[in-house]
Amino acid sequence: MFRNQWIVLAGFLLVCLIVGFGAGFATQSSVSDWYPTLVKPSWNPPNWIFAPVWTTLYILMAIAGWLIWRHGTDLKPALTLFFLQLALNFAWSFLFFGARSPLLGLAGIVPLLLLVAITTFVFWRITRPAGLLFVPYLAWVTFATVLNIAIWQLN
Repeated sequence: MFRNQWIVLAGFLLVCLIVGFGAGFATQSSVSDWYPTLVKPSWNPPNWIFAPVWTTLYILMAIAGWLIWRHGTDLKPALTLFFLQLALNFAWSFLFFGARSPLLGLAGIVPLLLLVAITTFVFWRITRPAGLLFVPYLAWVTFATVLNIAIWQLN
């Protein structure tokens, strides 16, 4: 059982990092030729900050998912939320950067924010460490939502 736990953790890490890699792939060309042409608010972070922040968040998400899996109760609802929000996370990069549309990005990030908030709450109720690991992600997606709204309004 002990060895199996580490394999499952590796699986969660692999899935989350693959999502991050795929999202990065979707943003790559747009970040260099489309995103710089957009009017952005003065508080828009520099481009170099996104990769380390997202990598950290994907690792924290993976650990949180693994902690939920380890808890051993009826996990289907919590893990369903986890994978749904991960799928919306992946989709947002294609909506905003791939389609080059702040409006489509907004249509994707609002449900993502709601799912991340619900997942954080559900994880917190199952095991607080998992919920706490989702708090930075919730904060970042909240910030990203406000940034997405601002970019949409300015363009």
